[in-house]
Amino acid sequence: MNNNIFEELADVSRKITKSYETLNKLPAVEIATTPKTAVYEEDKLTLYRYDRKTEAAYKTPILVVYALVNTYKMLDLQPDRSYIKNLLDSGFDVYLIDWGFPTKSDRYISMDDYVNGYINNCVDFVRKKNRVESINILSICQGGTLSVIYSALYPNKIKNLVTHVTPIDFNTNDGLLFRWSKDMNFDKLVKGFDGLIPGNFLNIGFDMLKPMMRVQKQQTLATSLDDEAKLTNFLRMEKWISESPAQTGECFRQFMTELYQQNKLVKGELEVGGKKVNLKNLTSPLLNIYATEDHLVPPAATIPLNDIVGSKDKELYSFKGGHIGVFVGSKSQKELAPAVVSWLAKRDK
Repeated sequence: MNNNIFEELADVSRKITKSYETLNKLPAVEIATTPKTAVYEEDKLTLYRYDRKTEAAYKTPILVVYALVNTYKMLDLQPDRSYIKNLLDSGFDVYLIDWGFPTKSDRYISMDDYVNGYINNCVDFVRKKNRVESINILSICQGGTLSVIYSALYPNKIKNLVTHVTPIDFNTNDGLLFRWSKDMNFDKLVKGFDGLIPGNFLNIGFDMLKPMMRVQKQQTLATSLDDEAKLTNFLRMEKWISESPAQTGECFRQFMTELYQQNKLVKGELEVGGKKVNLKNLTSPLLNIYATEDHLVPPAATIPLNDIVGSKDKELYSFKGGHIGVFVGSKSQKELAPAVVSWLAKRDK
């Protein structure tokens, strides 16, 4: 019995020593390393074009529209798990909107500013730069909701639309976030934070949706300390989470009250910049991707999009995994990204 205890203590001691050695030789953790060039700037926004060594194989460029929550860097977390690199290596000309980090001077930026201003200006820049009438939009989560709204308002500018884990029908109780939001006073919340919702506040809320994830994270860290590759992967994800930007109060308030609480988009009652959003006007080919185990955006909030839009060419893609796994998991790189590339390639006419 005593020998077993001494052996376990010796094993723990070896692991701790190895952990210190691993941490000491670990280089600075970098994410989003795929080369890109800033081609357009407006306020806090930067539009990037990913560098290509060869001419694009497809004539229609892709504009990536990420959520306002967290940053786009999750799409390019590391070279062997990069959704962006997959698109680029497949022959597409890829642009991406980096929303930047809002400050209190941006507190009054609204959904109108994001849709009719920023997204529209970036779309027009890409159209002009590539000399095309319409482009592909590849959108993620909240960025997908904004892109769906945009595509319904400007159907002639969109060649194909790809949405990932995108909330559309907010009349569901499948996810805690959807339940909680029904009873919250977002006017008071925005006022309490003086017009700027901190990224850390949102992250705390996301952690509360699945409390055991924090425990699992600590377990992952503990078992990765003596493995340089695993530890580096863990730190990359933590770095991405730590860079969460704040949300402009006005857009946050509109998004949460008019969509989460009032479900105006599905009802056909949403107005953005004085323009009524009718999803039947979204007529471009649509690839709608949802994750079966998504606790942030449950399938029930995503799937209805295909029944509401006016598109004749529309496809629903079921990904077996969670919200983040759609982009960073090995299955995403081997199956989902190639499927999206194939879908877009067939419609590049």
